[in-house]
Amino acid sequence: MNPAVRRIVTFIEETHTEMGQPVSPPTRRAVAAAVIANPLAGRYEPDLTALMELGEELGAELSRRALGLLGIGGEAVHSFGKAAAVGEDGELEHAAALMHPRLGAPVRALIGHAPALIPSSKKRCGPGAPFDVPLGHVVAARVRSHFDGIEVRIPDAPRAGEIVLAVALTDSGRPLPRVGGLARDAVVGRDGLT
Repeated sequence: MNPAVRRIVTFIEETHTEMGQPVSPPTRRAVAAAVIANPLAGRYEPDLTALMELGEELGAELSRRALGLLGIGGEAVHSFGKAAAVGEDGELEHAAALMHPRLGAPVRALIGHAPALIPSSKKRCGPGAPFDVPLGHVVAARVRSHFDGIEVRIPDAPRAGEIVLAVALTDSGRPLPRVGGLARDAVVGRDGLT
């Protein structure tokens, strides 16, 4: 494991009922998050390559862990998302460097056919602050039943010189979706949207 990593936190959430209605099979959302030292904390650095490389490495590791929690193959993943929480001595661009240039490739390699954009969010905050990982369908971003998110909160992170990077995967959409739109079984899968 990269020496920048202080902790890895994983969890899985299963929903068995919603508003008194059974959800069968249960919807499952898994998160794997790494608490890392921010090598650029406290200073402006024009070259963010170190964080880009770390994002690629962590993208592979966190995706494997989240998929392991779900206990399914990559082809069975329905939706994905990524997010980062940056401590006060960092900047939002540090989160962007971790997530956008290289993190997606190992996630997609694990899942297989996943042309949709990986939804993302970034936030500057202190230890224990919650942040959300937005979720979207892996093949077609317009599948409304998969517009979702999951909250992450790590009591002692991010410290001032740290970043928390999270990847989330699901085996389904929201429980009991009924707002219409493109149905999962009608996805074409060519453009990442439909």
